[in-house]
Amino acid sequence: MAQVPLAIVSHKRQVCSLYKRALRNLEAWYDRRHDYRYRAVQLRARFDENARKDLGEGIRLLASGQKELFETKHFQPRNFANSAGGCAFEREVIPPDWLLDYWHPLEKAQFPEYFAKRELRKKEFVTWWEKQYGKPDPQDLGHH
Repeated sequence: MAQVPLAIVSHKRQVCSLYKRALRNLEAWYDRRHDYRYRAVQLRARFDENARKDLGEGIRLLASGQKELFETKHFQPRNFANSAGGCAFEREVIPPDWLLDYWHPLEKAQFPEYFAKRELRKKEFVTWWEKQYGKPDPQDLGHH
């Protein structure tokens, strides 16, 4: 869902996005740093020489650049470990807050200030909820 555009994207932003994706593609193709930097400088020069073209020509160049990127896309692109598609994506499971309600009283007794503040905040949240949405109807509870 991160790839879905939610608004109209300007031409400048599309060009910047194409440049960044092209650099990432070069990173995947060239694992030696000096080879990658050489190709990155060449890529930047190609973008810079077309920077002052009129919008019509820019749109055509953008389309041909996107086509070229698609055709030269690496077969196994590099992904950051914690990004979508990476080897560690969503590996760290964050336990939900309600899990603390099921702690044994002896476990809660080890952190008295935290759990006292937590109970106070739970009461404040219930008060806010009832003020915002009203109290639940007792007849609706448990009848689904």
